[in-house]
Amino acid sequence: MTRPDTRALAARGLAEVALRGTSLREVMERSAPKLADPRDRALLMALLSEGARWWLRFEAAIDGLLEKPLRHKDPAVHALLVLGLVQLEILELQDYAAVAATVDAVRALKRPQLAGLVNAVLRRWQREREALLAKLDDRPQTRHAHPAWLATALQRDWPQQADSVMRADNREPPLMLRVNRQRGERASLIDQLQAAGHAATAHPWLADALVLPHSTDVTRLPGFEDGQFAVQDGAAQVAADLADLGDGLRVLDACAAPGGKACHLLERAGIDLTALEFEPTRAERIRQNLMRLRLNAKVLIGDAGAPKSWWKGQLFDRILIDAPCSASGVLRRRPDVRLHRRESDIAALQLQQHRILAALWPLLAPGGRLVYITCSWLRAENETIVGEMLAAHADAQAVAFTLPDGQPAATGWQILPGDGDLDGMYYAVLQKQP
Repeated sequence: MTRPDTRALAARGLAEVALRGTSLREVMERSAPKLADPRDRALLMALLSEGARWWLRFEAAIDGLLEKPLRHKDPAVHALLVLGLVQLEILELQDYAAVAATVDAVRALKRPQLAGLVNAVLRRWQREREALLAKLDDRPQTRHAHPAWLATALQRDWPQQADSVMRADNREPPLMLRVNRQRGERASLIDQLQAAGHAATAHPWLADALVLPHSTDVTRLPGFEDGQFAVQDGAAQVAADLADLGDGLRVLDACAAPGGKACHLLERAGIDLTALEFEPTRAERIRQNLMRLRLNAKVLIGDAGAPKSWWKGQLFDRILIDAPCSASGVLRRRPDVRLHRRESDIAALQLQQHRILAALWPLLAPGGRLVYITCSWLRAENETIVGEMLAAHADAQAVAFTLPDGQPAATGWQILPGDGDLDGMYYAVLQKQP
């Protein structure tokens, strides 16, 4: 059996992600098993991830280096050229090896007649590198590889932080874990990880979080099989603090997949939790996480915006809404979002956010607390939605709070990407008056 060419495999996958709208995760899960050598798989993952992250920068460069575009006629070769620049500029592979291996990959793509063109383009880039980079740096969208509409929205909503947010989106995030309090203590888990050679440290202000500087195969870490920890960015771990839990409370986690926040709530207190998810396949992921962490919850499949189909009439003491959103706050972990999200999507997402909030507010008991969350920094998805909710419901009151990282929003709190090396996330807490 012929050994697959890693760069050719990455080019085919990146073309699917960037030009056909396939998710990066789907391409990675499908492509990685084709490579037997762990080093080849690691290179594949790096090429796909950084290729998606920097596509909008280097595709613009490729367009300027070609007389005739290739994206429609030969999309995989077009993607391979982008990956050639990614290898040279981002992964900083040795120039000769990167160029030679990329030219070899053209032949693996069964387009040998384009090998000379690919070689010429990459060699020209090397000769004219400084001038070409300066041209790309003239515009925010190509300097930071962000779509123009998103760069404009960021400048509008967070003008003082716009550049730092886009720089944060392009840095490798740390690996953050959450200790399962029901299975052990953070200090003990850190000792286990350090004994196995991992530079694990406690997060400075999140009680259950620990940090590793680089991504790794978490299934091989000590404690994974025993359910001692889960992978969860620190910004997402804030939810359990804001929920103000106590034993015996009835809690609804709406839009719950993949179950990270639901599991964290269960680790914190002896609660009666219902995890709601619209998609059956995503609901199965909640069940898998509950099982590995040895936790119990009722998992329901249903629409959070239409509770009549699943709600049995008993009010909840706490409701967590991790609302569908643009995911603008997690581009560093999901770089393909910048290729797939459109400005026109925001209005439809706002309608969803309004619908879910309005439908679930009546399910909250008097004196109860609702935590509204998005992994977005767009004000239109955050304080705008919460502000309209407060204006429409006289029995809703915003609870003031502060966090060690981030900044206050008009209502609630905004962590921007990179604040405390966290993902971008918005939180608002609403209390129902008795």
